[in-house]
Amino acid sequence: MLTPQSHLFQLDPEYTYLNCAYMSPMLKSVEEAGMQGLLRKRTPHLIQPADFFDEATELKARFAQLIETDDPERICLVPAVSYGISLVAKNIDLQPGEEVLVLGEQFPSNYYPWERLAREKGGKITVVPAPTQGPEKRAAWNEAILAAIRPQTRVVAMGHVHWTDGTKFDLKAIRAKSREVGALLIIDGTQSVGAMPFSIKELEVDALFCGAYKWLLGPYGSGIGYLGPAFDGGVPLEESWLNRKNSIDFSGLVDYESEYEPKAQRHEMGQRANFITVPMMKAAIEQILEWTPEAIQTYTKALTQQPLEALREAGFQVDLSEDRPGHLFGIRLPGDLDPQDIKQKLLAEKVVVSIRGTAVRVAPHVFATSSDMDKLVNLLLRVHVA
Repeated sequence: MLTPQSHLFQLDPEYTYLNCAYMSPMLKSVEEAGMQGLLRKRTPHLIQPADFFDEATELKARFAQLIETDDPERICLVPAVSYGISLVAKNIDLQPGEEVLVLGEQFPSNYYPWERLAREKGGKITVVPAPTQGPEKRAAWNEAILAAIRPQTRVVAMGHVHWTDGTKFDLKAIRAKSREVGALLIIDGTQSVGAMPFSIKELEVDALFCGAYKWLLGPYGSGIGYLGPAFDGGVPLEESWLNRKNSIDFSGLVDYESEYEPKAQRHEMGQRANFITVPMMKAAIEQILEWTPEAIQTYTKALTQQPLEALREAGFQVDLSEDRPGHLFGIRLPGDLDPQDIKQKLLAEKVVVSIRGTAVRVAPHVFATSSDMDKLVNLLLRVHVA
């Protein structure tokens, strides 16, 4: 089992940081990779055509390993999840009356492109809201999602966990139901991939996109994703020279190429070979692979289980361990306590969390310790009693 890994991060020791779902702290190895990438611009004469391809290819191979696919050509680099969802939506021929199914309070990047697509094509957005809070919420929500998938459903677009409170969704059952009706399954993995296992081999999703700066421990302004066969012949959002065949031959770029690179590579962003962010993302994913998502979940589950039981016994509402991941969960307050007021009181004690919806969202990683969780819980109990 992992031991606390705070020594590998750049962290302010005065703060108790439990907010990785907002933004991860910096791994020292990632910072070093970024600094080395920045310094490369000092010697541009040493940057060769192969450098525009090789490191990005290595990064995609690491991410393919992380999400358990044997085909790195299905991995693409994007600047953000909104970019990935937009390119997917552009390549779906939604017919009038067909539906895109989303979840209640879904993150906007995985909603706005679908809203536009439905509006422009005469389709419909179907929202599956969360049921009433309580111990049966996860099961009831998953059942409602399955019931909402029907013959007119063209797309199911959702997260692996809910970004506001960590509610886990049964993607295996949802994949099976969506396949029955011929619907595509599009996943925003920003709040799960890197911190919990995700397997393309098992789930066979049609597309997956992740922002890099949360659980992938990478830089802001970067993202990465997977595109399945449904998008192999699609139209990219932008016409980048890097996405065309034979682009490694710089002398031949004046001979315009009509054919794209295969599979997901046709859809990648321009300037994907970023000499700063690509090495940073690669270093981060290499560290995650060394730990393994399974070990991260084991660590965070053990870290949080007893403290959250104490909160539950005191009247706070927290999902049961089996209904949420260890790395991301929501705490709902008893009585008339105001979440924003609680956040400010925690911050005054240098405990950093987020408020999302009605939940105090807590998101520890392997840099967190049992004393960090004890401090959070003791402060919440003290405020409750007061």
